[in-house]
Amino acid sequence: MSATHQQDPAATRLAGWIEPVVTAAGYDLEELVVTPAGRRSVVRVVVDRDEGVSLDDVAEVSRAVSAVLDRNDGELGRAPYVLEVTSPGVDRPLTEPRHWRRNTGRLVTVTVGPAGAAEQVTGRVTAVDDAGVTLAVEKPGKPGAKRKAPTPRQVPWAQLGAGRVQVEFGRPARDEGAAHDEDPHDDELHDDELHDDELHDDELDDDPADDDEGDDGGGQ
Repeated sequence: MSATHQQDPAATRLAGWIEPVVTAAGYDLEELVVTPAGRRSVVRVVVDRDEGVSLDDVAEVSRAVSAVLDRNDGELGRAPYVLEVTSPGVDRPLTEPRHWRRNTGRLVTVTVGPAGAAEQVTGRVTAVDDAGVTLAVEKPGKPGAKRKAPTPRQVPWAQLGAGRVQVEFGRPARDEGAAHDEDPHDDELHDDELHDDELHDDELDDDPADDDEGDDGGGQ
C-alpha cells in the first residue's frame, strides 16, 4: 500500500485492521484513503489481484472489511463511516512489479534509464520477471513511411520509473504468453456504480439520530 496514505494516522490505524483481511481473502490492498465528508468520513479501499476484480469480488471484500470495522467499532469512537471498495483505475501509476505483471500486453509510457540519462519511451509490456520489464518499443518514423517492427528493450527495475497505461481503441489482444487473455480491469468498478449497492450498507454508524441534520446534539 502507498506509504503516503500510511502517514495519515486514521488510515494507518485502519490499515492495521483492513490489510490482513484483504490479504487473507486473496487480494492486494493497493490503496487506503480516509476522506472527511461532512460529519462522516469516506473510507476508500482499493484492491487488486492477478485475476482481476469483479463486482462479486468487490461485494466479498466489502463484507469482510465491513465486518472487521464493526468489530473495532468501539476504537473508532462510533464515528460514522461510509465504506467504498473498488478496483484500481487504468490511470493508476505502475510502481510495483505486480502492477507491471498485471498489465502485460498493454501500451505504456515510462521514463527509463540511469539517473542523468533517463528518457521517456512508449512501448508495449511483453514480459515481466525478477530482472525487470521487457518493452516492445516503436521508434517514430517519417509520416507515410512503413512502420518498423518494435524493438525489444529490457529495462532493469532500478532504471524503471512509474509507468502509465495508454488507452487504446481497438488495441490488439494480449500475446499468447501473457498471463491473461482478457483485460483483468474490463470489469473495473466506478464509485458511482457502487453507491446504490454495497457501499452505503457498510456505514458503521447505526444510530439514526446521527443522520438527523436538525439534531442540535450534532454527532460527530
